[in-house]
Amino acid sequence: MDCRFSDLRRKEVISEVDGVKIGYIDDLILDKNSAKVVAFVIFGRFFLFGIFGKREDYIIPWEKIRLIGEDAVIISCCTPKPQKKPKKRLFFREN
Repeated sequence: MDCRFSDLRRKEVISEVDGVKIGYIDDLILDKNSAKVVAFVIFGRFFLFGIFGKREDYIIPWEKIRLIGEDAVIISCCTPKPQKKPKKRLFFREN
């Protein structure tokens, strides 16, 4: 089966471990020496149009890819847990 990068970009990535939709493939990491795909990259999504930054990129190693189907890519790793930001401490505490 041949697959172009433009076809991969339309496929949704789903974790088989917890069934969560992670996103769509945005980029590939290639090994220059062997010309083989090393990993898929899903770019981090923006918070509120990029005003509050964005999440980290999600890199899926080739070994974790279980199936590349017609509509989706199934991976065998869990989705990353969102990091909770520590609460800001107020200068004055109310008692």
